[in-house]
Amino acid sequence: MTSVPEVGAAKSAVRARHLARRHARPQADRDTAAAAVSAALVRGLAGTRTLAAYVPAPEEPGHGRLPAAFAELGARVLLPVVPAEGAELRWAVDTGRLAPGRYGLYEPVGPRLGPAAVGTVDVVVVPALAVSRNGVRLGRGGGYYDRALRHVRPDAVLVAVVFDDELLEDLPVEPHDRQVTAVVTPSGGWERLPGP
Repeated sequence: MTSVPEVGAAKSAVRARHLARRHARPQADRDTAAAAVSAALVRGLAGTRTLAAYVPAPEEPGHGRLPAAFAELGARVLLPVVPAEGAELRWAVDTGRLAPGRYGLYEPVGPRLGPAAVGTVDVVVVPALAVSRNGVRLGRGGGYYDRALRHVRPDAVLVAVVFDDELLEDLPVEPHDRQVTAVVTPSGGWERLPGP
């Protein structure tokens, strides 16, 4: 049996590798990926009435296209707000206006909703550095989404967005990790995952 510190160390190693790859990825590849994942998400989310998503950072798939592409859905879209203090995400309705927030991440302008607001959505589009074929998601390590996903309904669809080479056979997993139900990649589009 693998100990918690060993799993944490294994996650850190995978995280460092994938962050380095993302930063080294040519801009043209990022732009192509952004167009592909935004189109796949819009197709996969057709008919969704409420969703939570995020604003991708420059090295993440979807940067420059998301969340604006979600306007085509006509859905209510919540975006995360990293609070000045504390470690639990707040949420705000996407109005199309964004401003820099904590850590330089862009967030919506407007009234803030509490952490439990994410529990009202049908789908959560979550950032990830890697996803395994059975739905294990590796984040950046801050735990913001691990804490946020505790508020999400059990029947909500959780979809992670990653580059093609970040969909892996397996990943280290801890008891608190909530598995995603789908993944979107530039080449593979929307793919349902079998789960545990």
